[in-house]
Amino acid sequence: MPPLRQRAAEPLDLKKPKDKMKALWALMALLLLPPETLSARVSRTRRELAPGLHERGIQDAGGSYCERHEACCRGRNDGCTVPYLDTICYCDLFCNRTVSDCCPDFWEYCLGIEPPFPVQRVCVRNGNRFPTGATYRDNCNLCTCYANGHWNCEDHACLINADLVDAVNRGNYGWRASNYSQFWGMTLEEGIHHRLGTTKPPTSVMNMNELQMNMEANEVLPRHFNAADKWSGMIHEPLDQGNCAGSWAFSTAAVASDRISIHSMGHMTPALSPQNLLSCNTRHQQGCNGGRVDGAWWYLRRRGVVTDECYPFMHQEKEGALPAPPCMMQSRSTGRGKRQATDRCPNPRSHSNEIYQSTPAYRLSSDEKEIMKELMENGPVQAIMEVHEDFFMYRSGIYQHTPVAAWKPENYRRHGTHSVKITGWGEEHSPDGSDQKYWIAANSWGTDWGEHGYFRIARGANECDIETFVVGVWGRVGMEDMHHHYKK
Repeated sequence: MPPLRQRAAEPLDLKKPKDKMKALWALMALLLLPPETLSARVSRTRRELAPGLHERGIQDAGGSYCERHEACCRGRNDGCTVPYLDTICYCDLFCNRTVSDCCPDFWEYCLGIEPPFPVQRVCVRNGNRFPTGATYRDNCNLCTCYANGHWNCEDHACLINADLVDAVNRGNYGWRASNYSQFWGMTLEEGIHHRLGTTKPPTSVMNMNELQMNMEANEVLPRHFNAADKWSGMIHEPLDQGNCAGSWAFSTAAVASDRISIHSMGHMTPALSPQNLLSCNTRHQQGCNGGRVDGAWWYLRRRGVVTDECYPFMHQEKEGALPAPPCMMQSRSTGRGKRQATDRCPNPRSHSNEIYQSTPAYRLSSDEKEIMKELMENGPVQAIMEVHEDFFMYRSGIYQHTPVAAWKPENYRRHGTHSVKITGWGEEHSPDGSDQKYWIAANSWGTDWGEHGYFRIARGANECDIETFVVGVWGRVGMEDMHHHYKK
């Protein structure tokens, strides 16, 4: 006898009164069900339709979930849950299916077997767990969490290196090193590229005749001298070039400002604008990407610049790739080599657009006594020097380049060309009984760096080539200029 076949259920036709009554009775029966039954049905449906938790591998495989709650439930128990990441996981047998929503330790703790899904390992840092792809910065290096559970960090040489700071301070080098927040996070390569910015002059300039000072054979110069003491109120504070590789412009403006103040006997004390040079002195110059001091002095003689108040510095971030700002200050000749501005000040709050100029710059001898006499008689001078990796960390003392990075890879030993303003000299009695001679120089990294923006460096030994190319200049100051400023 053939098996009985069930008759397929026919769809309801709500146009028929009989089918309409059936639908109404079914709806009433559903509404009379207890709320918990309805909730369970919805919960079951939601759980069964949810995607699996471990499609990309098990996260936090070493975490304690079922074990911490001592939860291993038989069959299906939708209440057998534990918080997991930003959702929940289950510790019942029903979780162990194709679309799994088991807690990471369910298989090992409840079943005593290896999990059937690949383990997505996490990286641990400071006691915290991070998923694959997470990142953090360790000074100048980016560290990324790899799928094997290990952090992989870049290997750049950082501008501030704690090992080198400690090595300098432990050694007997005569100076102290320190960390600087404005340098933290920068690579050494970025420091060389963004914090210096002077190009070595060409051979023709390096071979220019040196001005010889008239010195008696037995002339004795003082052991200590500071231009700020002799010319009080005429020596300007150290500048801050930020991440603009424009020391060629900053050192030139700094020396010219002091020299014009001194040569006008204090009647003119302008703080000249580095930005005027950076934006307008474009002949063979690259603005915040480097330039030559001989080109800067040519511009100051032939075109002149306004004050920093009139044409303020536009700070630049190292990450920025913005084009150089256009020149906003033009001038015209008024005869006898003098210039007059034809534009208003870029700073609308400043109304004095007076142009300041210099005479041709002259090179001094590399002899320390001749540099000293020039400085003492005529004011601060400009010097070109080589900056090494340890100089960025200078805090105080008499700087000399140290060998603390000698055992490091080559990318930790870098140097670049810089220019600074020398303002004085002195001597210091060393612990070994010798006298250590030094120059006092103003850097352009702000007053938070070094000794309030200044540094001392060994004198008489051409340390870091600081005595190789030294320049002096006279401010172009006539009696009419002094009379004009005196009336003001």
